[in-house]
Amino acid sequence: MDEDLTTSLKEAVDRWDALGWARPKVAVVSGSGLAVDLGERLHGPVALEYFLPFAVHPVEGHPHAVEVLLPAADRPVLYQRGRLHSYQGYSAHETVFPVRLAALLGARVLILTNATGGLRPEQRPGDLVLVRDHLNLTGLNPLRGQLPPEWGPRFPDMTAAYDPRLRALARRHAGALGLPLPEGVYAGLAGPSYETPAEVRMLQTLGGDVAGMSTVLEVTAAHPMGVRCLCLSMVSNPAAGLSDAPVVHADVLAAAATAAAGLQKLLGALLADPELL
Repeated sequence: MDEDLTTSLKEAVDRWDALGWARPKVAVVSGSGLAVDLGERLHGPVALEYFLPFAVHPVEGHPHAVEVLLPAADRPVLYQRGRLHSYQGYSAHETVFPVRLAALLGARVLILTNATGGLRPEQRPGDLVLVRDHLNLTGLNPLRGQLPPEWGPRFPDMTAAYDPRLRALARRHAGALGLPLPEGVYAGLAGPSYETPAEVRMLQTLGGDVAGMSTVLEVTAAHPMGVRCLCLSMVSNPAAGLSDAPVVHADVLAAAATAAAGLQKLLGALLADPELL
């Protein structure tokens, strides 16, 4: 890993503190078109780029803004509206820079959302899937190189990377809200091209339930740092070969708008629950 990024992370922590912002206990990162409002704003927003040592390249559906929410007393939440993706040209370490910043600031829970292609015929645009595991098929890993020992073990166990207790909490709140929330495996790919029909068949054979271009690097970086992770995937479209229609980004954003109300309620309930921490 580039030592300059380690130094830049320390500088980003100093920048946060210089703003006078409360340090977060929870971090939330929104996926494509899923930057829903989540409650009272305590600080911000500011551009994500303010904390980064590199430029942010725009992606439609990702505002790339950071703010602090206060959904419950004494529980500041770092809310990152929009994420970085490796397909934008970032290295693995650059892609997870904001997640590592959240961990160094003190966040102990990370909630991720993303938009995905559905790999199962029964899935429909707008469906939510609770991720229980992932396949990292990006060819990247943010744990490569010489990392500071305080970032976790050299060879971390990833058995419970998607925290079982947080998943149970999400299922409970989804049930109370009447939201179906099946569990599934997230297949993470590099992108930015969508999968071919042959690749979709491969992913199904490997046990994937949804496919996307994010999340796996963030969880791989956060979990060894002692951050408990939860991920909610929104099915934006049937994967290639499961529908006659072509896969286009506009459909992803349209499906996100459809799913926004349910996702907003579920995230709001989770952030207010004292059992989250």
